[in-house]
Amino acid sequence: MSMQKDTDYISLPLFVRGKVRNVYDLGDSLLMVVTDRISAFDVVFDELIPDKGKVLNSISAFWFDFTKDIIPNHVISTEPAEYPMGLSAYADQLKGRSMWVKKVDMLPAECIVRGYLEGSALKEYNAAGTVGGIKMPEGMLQGDKLPTPMFTPSTKADEGHDINITYEQLVELIGEADAKQLSDTTLALYKKVSAYALTRGLILADTKFEFGKIDGKLVIADEMFTPDSSRFWDLTDYKPGRAQKSFDKQYLREWLETLDWNKTYPAPHLPEDVIEKTAAKYREAYRLLTGKELE
Repeated sequence: MSMQKDTDYISLPLFVRGKVRNVYDLGDSLLMVVTDRISAFDVVFDELIPDKGKVLNSISAFWFDFTKDIIPNHVISTEPAEYPMGLSAYADQLKGRSMWVKKVDMLPAECIVRGYLEGSALKEYNAAGTVGGIKMPEGMLQGDKLPTPMFTPSTKADEGHDINITYEQLVELIGEADAKQLSDTTLALYKKVSAYALTRGLILADTKFEFGKIDGKLVIADEMFTPDSSRFWDLTDYKPGRAQKSFDKQYLREWLETLDWNKTYPAPHLPEDVIEKTAAKYREAYRLLTGKELE
């Protein structure tokens, strides 16, 4: 079991420090390192979740490879021995939780695809009978399968929450050709991976991607089909009309909802059993999705 809170052992320029990931600038490429920090409701906790970084990184690596027939990605290598600029010296610390990737000119949209009625789509449906501004059948329940998977983009907010936009607004933002390619690619990725997930006993309810360009060509970057960017549900336990059993931070979020906490910094202390259960959920997600045990 390994835990990593930070990456101070790397003395290269920091490109960006996220809630969970530290990204280093290697000139025309980047090193992405996934720590074991966890955030919920946009607040980062003091406690770490053992192996979480390895799970997230390894799941992304698995899917980048699995979907390269649909779209190229930004991965150069996930093997620390191959990393440049003396980084191979930290192979032990970086193994399983890092990626050497190409720099990508990112597009200013989050590409969300929904196959089931949950989250902000459920809120919109309950308020207006629509999802992404499109009329849905009447009488749908929480967790119901949508008539067809839907592409519902949002803008990337630097601060606070992302804002859902219509397809037309996306066209205004990035142009017709790119918007169509994003929509087509997002739906193709969802189709392939949700079909595969079902064979593993999981429903992929929704997920989000980030795309960009390298030399003018569309690529997928950031993370892919992880429990942090997707809702995976247990197929055997699936029943519309209620919240589903999921393999992500949902367990932690539900526990936090029982506290008298206003969801702002500082975060409450996480007891040992909550840390262990959350870690187990992440490891189980890896095992179920890839069919392998975490190294």
